[in-house]
Amino acid sequence: MTVSYTKLWKLLIDKDMKKKDLREAAGISTSSMAKLGKNENVNTDTLVKICKVLKCDIGDIMEILPDNK
Repeated sequence: MTVSYTKLWKLLIDKDMKKKDLREAAGISTSSMAKLGKNENVNTDTLVKICKVLKCDIGDIMEILPDNK
């Protein structure tokens, strides 16, 4: 299974928000933002902080995709 944060980036575009704005508003580290950009696993606390700032559910910012084998 693979994690995808494509929904997060689309939501930021819809809200006319930059990654830097989200990082500062949510109080998350640059390394966490880098992991999100690479579709890597991040701490659940980080995802909750993002959801609070964007006023959304976790399913609105990420999805789990099956591996293509």
